Amino acid sequence: MSEALPATDLARESIDTIRLLAADAVELARSGHPGTPMEAAPLAYLLFTRHLRYNPLNPEWPGRDRFVLSCGHASMLLYSMLHLTGYGLSLDDLRAFRQLGSKTPGHPEFGHTPGVETTTGPLGQGLSVAVGMAMGGRFLAQQVDAVLFDYRIYTLCSDGDLMEGVASEAASLAGHLRLGNLITVFLDNHITIEGDTALATSEETATRFLAYGWQVLRVEGENLGQMNAALERAKSDPRPSLIIARTHIGFGAPNKQDSADAHGAPLGAEELRLTKQGFGRDPEAAFVVPEGVRQHLGAARERGAALEADWQRQWQERSAILDHGWRPENPLPDGWEQALPSFTPADGAMATRQASGRVLNALRPVLPLLLGGSADLAPSNNTWLQGEAAFTPGGSGRNIHFGVREHAMGAILNGLAHTPGLLPFGGTFLVFSDYMRPPMRLAAMMGLAPIYVFTHDSIGLGEDGPTHQPVEHLACLRAVPNLTVIRPCDANETAQAWRAALANRRGPTALVLSRQALPVLDRTLLAPAEGLLRGGYVLAPEDGPLQGILLASGAEVPLALAARELLQAEGIGTRVVSLPCWELFEAQPEAYRQEVLPACCGARLAVEAASPFGWERYVGMAGEVQGMTGYGASGPAADLMNHFGFTPTQVARRLRRLLA
Repeated sequence: MSEALPATDLARESIDTIRLLAADAVELARSGHPGTPMEAAPLAYLLFTRHLRYNPLNPEWPGRDRFVLSCGHASMLLYSMLHLTGYGLSLDDLRAFRQLGSKTPGHPEFGHTPGVETTTGPLGQGLSVAVGMAMGGRFLAQQVDAVLFDYRIYTLCSDGDLMEGVASEAASLAGHLRLGNLITVFLDNHITIEGDTALATSEETATRFLAYGWQVLRVEGENLGQMNAALERAKSDPRPSLIIARTHIGFGAPNKQDSADAHGAPLGAEELRLTKQGFGRDPEAAFVVPEGVRQHLGAARERGAALEADWQRQWQERSAILDHGWRPENPLPDGWEQALPSFTPADGAMATRQASGRVLNALRPVLPLLLGGSADLAPSNNTWLQGEAAFTPGGSGRNIHFGVREHAMGAILNGLAHTPGLLPFGGTFLVFSDYMRPPMRLAAMMGLAPIYVFTHDSIGLGEDGPTHQPVEHLACLRAVPNLTVIRPCDANETAQAWRAALANRRGPTALVLSRQALPVLDRTLLAPAEGLLRGGYVLAPEDGPLQGILLASGAEVPLALAARELLQAEGIGTRVVSLPCWELFEAQPEAYRQEVLPACCGARLAVEAASPFGWERYVGMAGEVQGMTGYGASGPAADLMNHFGFTPTQVARRLRRLLA
């Protein structure tokens, strides 16, 4: 379709159908956002009929293009397209919009509706995830096969997406990396929920993205020829592209177009009737799809099947000569665990962050699609893959420099995790997990499996002081459903923590690691570190009758062991339980948990240099928690531990008091 060629009657009828399906669904639900689907219908029509490479019969086809609706409140735009192009959504599904149990929830949810590439809703996240998808696509193209994985990521975003800081971080990195497979269309409608965008912003978006290193194009949102030409230009440019489309929210609604009234509420029965009249439709009919439109858009099924068949043919022809380790269904090859290193006390004390780096590099040769990096903290996080190239503007090495962009890193990891076969990880200090909470929550919601490497895990990091010393962060992370949080106590538990994290394909995992050196525990005298795989285990049993239990995680486990020695010397039978992962422990049978923490022993003291919140479930009403009830301080780690009560003598004294 050239720029001079006007839209055909069938194209316009299709676009109006998309608009009215969205408006009808929102009206029936008495809830939703009709305005954005109505303004974006021309773009959706162009993408799904001329540009996107997809197969409705197999939404998971690895060679497909991806479409990310970053402005997730416009979900009815996507649902209308999925219905019309044959993804299996029925008109009844559209009628059930926003109803409990329907396939058409208020915002797109990954894994819930066929054809939804990622969960969107929190603004800025979709665009930022798309950057990760584009990075993943480049990685597969350069590391596996350039022909099979030459797909593109198309994103639709709004003013709200571009106002959110996470999108700025991600867009900056995308421009630096010259992600030419990323094409974003910005609906420049000048409207937010509160009114005109001029209420809160006066920036020049085009200039901002030019400064990031993007190609920027401008079009009129109703001009199919302009938009088509812009999309073609975007596909041929080596930079990421931002197409600024001047659109009109609620297009066609005679009294609500270009107003905030069209944004977050139904049009209303009378306005919807007038809108349908304006489009030449029966004002009393709802959810109408003309037969010509159904056939026209439904042709996507045949077209998509042919595209995938051609891809599968090429895959069969090329797979025999590929040696890349790409395993989309299960990226872990048989026997990969054998590469995990083991440690002995002779290796000397080491921080668990250092042990993590050694484990990561031991796994590097056997997991070729393991990639990641740090938010400018690789030397501290120990997240650098030795001997591997960096992910650069022209290349796709396995080491990623995310820059000081924790917000974006979390979302980009989600995009990488959406890429079949990849094993992504990202590191920063535990205290900065606050910056990553929104994308971590979404990863847990979607069942994605990025691995977070959080180091400097307590007041034990020392001199940087309370701004860098996490206190409440473990409790916050443990509160996130489907996020597995592991805080290993020594080098061998760290190796098992990586084992558990990589084996967990059902959700994200956070590894919480120490800055300070910890002894490598003598496993000839203590229980094997494989106990970590069960979340908690008896590390050191009591001598004689059980009188007290010391529970601990991470750096406080050696402290608990030292306190046990003092208590045992006094004839107090004391057990030490290493409890590095509550989620794994709670997944164990009740009998095992009772074996580790028998109900007959009520004298329990949990020791963790963090907020005590949550430990009550394990110590019970009669037990206590040696934790942090305030923030830390600046000083050497040993002085801080003594000041806040984390010494063997003070822990032993507290358990004695419990027994008394």
